[in-house]
Amino acid sequence: MRELVERLHPICRSMTGDGVRRTLAIIAETIPLDLHEVPTGTRVLDWVVPQEWNITDAYVKDATGRRVIDFARSPLHVVGNSVPVAATMTLEELRPRLHTLPEQPDLVPYRTGYFKRDWGFCLSENALKELPEGEYEVRIDATLADGHLTYGEHVVRGRTADEVLISCHTCHPALANETLAGIAVAVELAARLARRRPRLTYRFLFAPAALGAIAWLARNRDAAHRVRHGLVLACAGDPGRLTYKRSRRGDALIDRAAAHVLSTREHELRDFVPFGYDERHFCSPGFDLPVGRLTRTPNGEFPEYHTSADDPSFVTEEAMADTLAAVEEIVHVLEEEGTYINLEPYGEPWLGPRGLYGRPDIDQMAILWVLNLSDGEHGLLDIAIRSGLPFTAVSAAASALARAGLLKEEEHDDRVQGRGPG
Repeated sequence: MRELVERLHPICRSMTGDGVRRTLAIIAETIPLDLHEVPTGTRVLDWVVPQEWNITDAYVKDATGRRVIDFARSPLHVVGNSVPVAATMTLEELRPRLHTLPEQPDLVPYRTGYFKRDWGFCLSENALKELPEGEYEVRIDATLADGHLTYGEHVVRGRTADEVLISCHTCHPALANETLAGIAVAVELAARLARRRPRLTYRFLFAPAALGAIAWLARNRDAAHRVRHGLVLACAGDPGRLTYKRSRRGDALIDRAAAHVLSTREHELRDFVPFGYDERHFCSPGFDLPVGRLTRTPNGEFPEYHTSADDPSFVTEEAMADTLAAVEEIVHVLEEEGTYINLEPYGEPWLGPRGLYGRPDIDQMAILWVLNLSDGEHGLLDIAIRSGLPFTAVSAAASALARAGLLKEEEHDDRVQGRGPG
C-alpha cells in the first residue's frame, strides 16, 4: 500500500483526463479493471460530462528566467482545469491569480475550478512574499477539449449476485491521505478477496469524485438494486482515529456492522448528512443505497487537508494497515451475518455428546448466546451486540452448532437490501 501511494502521488489528476487514465492503468497492474469512458456532453442524471482537461507544463518565470512557480515540481502549483495561458504580466496583475494559505504560510494549497473557464496558480504564502515587483512570464500548456470522463471497476464474483460496493475517488492530485490511501486500501482488499470465494459479490469503483459516482449511477440505474451494502473509502492513512459516517438509513446492516467492528478501537460514529464524499450521491433519495463512509480523520478536519503537507510522509503504514483490518472485519460481518433457528429450543441442549462442551477453539458463552437468541428474530450481529462478544466468536459458534444439527439458517431477508431507484 505504501508503494502504491508513493507511485501515484506525483500524477496530475482531475475530474477528466490522462492523469485519471494513468492512475487506473497503475491500479490495473495489481487488479484487473474494466474501464468505462463517458463522452463529453453526455447527460448523467442532472449533470453533463464536461470537456476533458489535460496539462503538459505550467510555470511563472521571473525576469531572470527562473521558474518561481513550477508545475513540474508539483501538480498543486496549478489550479485544476486551468485554461491555456501565454502572457507577460506584472506582479500586481498576476497577484489575483495566485492562491496561498496565509494561516499556513509554508504550504501550497490545492485549488480547482471544474466548471469555470478560468486559471490560476498556487504557492506558499512565504514564496509569494519573496517575489519582487516586476514582470513575469506566465504559461499554462493545457487543453480543454471534447473527450471523456473515465472510471474503472473491478468485480470479485461471489456465490450470490448481491453486491457490496467499495468506492474511492481518483481525481485529486498529490493528496496522499485524502485520495491515495483509500485507493491503496481498496486495491489491497480487492486482491485479498480475489484469493477467496466470498458469498457476496464485491464491486470496486475507482472514479472521479462526485461526477464519477453520478455517471456510474446514471449508467447503472437498473442494476443499483443489487447493492446490498457499500462503503466509501477516503482519508484512510492519517494517524487519527477511525470515523464512520452512517448511511442515510442510519440502521442498515453496514451501519451496524461498522459500529460493532469499531467498538473495539478508538473511533467516532457520525450520522448521515447530505454533504461530504460520494455517499451523498449513493444515498440520494431516488436510490437510497445503504452506503456509509469510512475515514480516519474526516475531510477538512486535519490541517494537512488539501495542502502540500498531505504527502506520502503524512500517511503511515500502521494507519493504512488498521484501516484495512477494520474493513476486512466489516466484510467478515457482511459475509457471515445470518439468522438461525434453534432446532432444540426447549431447554439447553446436551452439548457434550455433540462435542460442543469445553472446546478450546469455540467460546462457550458464544454457544449459549447463539442457542438462546436463534429464534428467527435475531441475526448473528444482534447476538454479538447484545452479548458483547466479538462477531467472529459468535459466527464460529453458529457454524459449529449448525454442523452439529442444532441450528438451521434462514433465508437472508430484505432488511439488508437496497431499494434501487424508484
